[in-house]
Amino acid sequence: MKEIIENLLKLQALEFGVAAGSAPADAATKLRAKIPAPILAHYDRLMIRGKKGVAAVRNQVCTGCHVQVPLGVTITIMHGDDIQICESCGRYLYLPTPDMTLPAKVEKKSARARKPKVELETV
Repeated sequence: MKEIIENLLKLQALEFGVAAGSAPADAATKLRAKIPAPILAHYDRLMIRGKKGVAAVRNQVCTGCHVQVPLGVTITIMHGDDIQICESCGRYLYLPTPDMTLPAKVEKKSARARKPKVELETV
């Protein structure tokens, strides 16, 4: 199942012009041959509407429609047993690997650390 999602991601990158290559049409044809027909038909319906067919799940939220994904769906994606579709937008869901994620945010200093300590003088 993981291979199908990876092929869909590659196909999506080719069709939306993200991936650079010498012959994107040939590569797209080869990828389409590897994807089962029902999955490809659903993906194509989304593409006809101008939507991407695959979306990442980050912090248990679909990045396609920004709706929270049920925990059971996220766990199923983690196990890789089945392909999951977002209940809201219909996109195929995947969990990005650590090398695909954005860089970690820089920690902010706490408000107490920034404020100078003021002492009152007693008379």
